[in-house]
Amino acid sequence: MDFLTFKSFISTEALIIFYYLGAVIMPVGIWLLFSWLLRKYKLLDAAYENGKNLIWESLKSKQKTKLIAFFIISFLFMELFWRMLFEFLIAYMQMRDALLQTLL
Repeated sequence: MDFLTFKSFISTEALIIFYYLGAVIMPVGIWLLFSWLLRKYKLLDAAYENGKNLIWESLKSKQKTKLIAFFIISFLFMELFWRMLFEFLIAYMQMRDALLQTLL
């Protein structure tokens, strides 16, 4: 019950689990959800295909390469930020535990 009343902090193991949920399962889950939505709703699929074709045909090959590189680099930076966020949270928990042990 201490966890629900915020008298104790979340454990490091729980943070690691949530890290992997956000870093691996969330991107794959979003991709699968998007694919399912496109299959289920034909209007959404038609709008997606028309927009994709319009943009893709208006770009030159060098611009296409830059666009793909931009999205890959953006994804990698999001993954890096997610990792750094959880490293900070885990380090905070470890510092707090070490400080509490020195006071006791």
